[in-house]
Amino acid sequence: MKSIGRRAIKKGFERTNDLSAGRTKTLQSISVNIFSYFLLFIFLGIVFELFNFDIKALLAGAGIIGLAIGFGAQGLVNDVVTGFFILLEKQIDVEDYVTVAGNDGIIEEIGLRTTKLRGFDGTLHYIPNREITSVSNHSRGNMRALVDIGISYDDNIEQAMDVIQSVCDQVASQEEDIMEGPDVVGVQALGSSDVVIRVIAKTKNMEQWAVERKLRKAIKEALDQNGIEIPYPHQVYITKNN
Repeated sequence: MKSIGRRAIKKGFERTNDLSAGRTKTLQSISVNIFSYFLLFIFLGIVFELFNFDIKALLAGAGIIGLAIGFGAQGLVNDVVTGFFILLEKQIDVEDYVTVAGNDGIIEEIGLRTTKLRGFDGTLHYIPNREITSVSNHSRGNMRALVDIGISYDDNIEQAMDVIQSVCDQVASQEEDIMEGPDVVGVQALGSSDVVIRVIAKTKNMEQWAVERKLRKAIKEALDQNGIEIPYPHQVYITKNN
């Protein structure tokens, strides 16, 4: 029954063209979740009916258990109410990259009680909705790619910036995922052994890391071709002759 309902819900949302892909998956996820709870309540009702359980008598005769259930129900109500407002305000959708309850990852499922978040190491986090007190959604709008490159103090800064900008222009002409830039913004820091030059670009959502990797590779190759050194730790061994 559950699998049949799941398929019916999925087909119903597949016919919807007015919503984004993420929003469609979100509403599909919550619908399946509600349907599952609905089946559970029906099953419990059938069990009580078959065995002639008097629900009122059970609750009246189990004060401590009833109190415990009351506290549990309070947490459940908080989960449901919080989940409702998260959906109503469109704070998150399935496949969004977010930070919630101290965890980063991709939203896999939003339910009445819990939200499933897949971390980048593969861990699946089950987060009660009442613990989602704040949401940082990294999937709304373009993202920033940031690359810091260190050059030697002995090299010419202006020459290095010209070389890096030339590489950035070349990468921008080849990458459709870059929406703006990349641009050399200048000297970011003076390190203990290097001068740090910063490059910033705007990219399509979730593509910022791939763009950063391509920029680092292209800039490293260009600096090598132009004889500009990227400093790295050196070890010097001194031996004494007795």
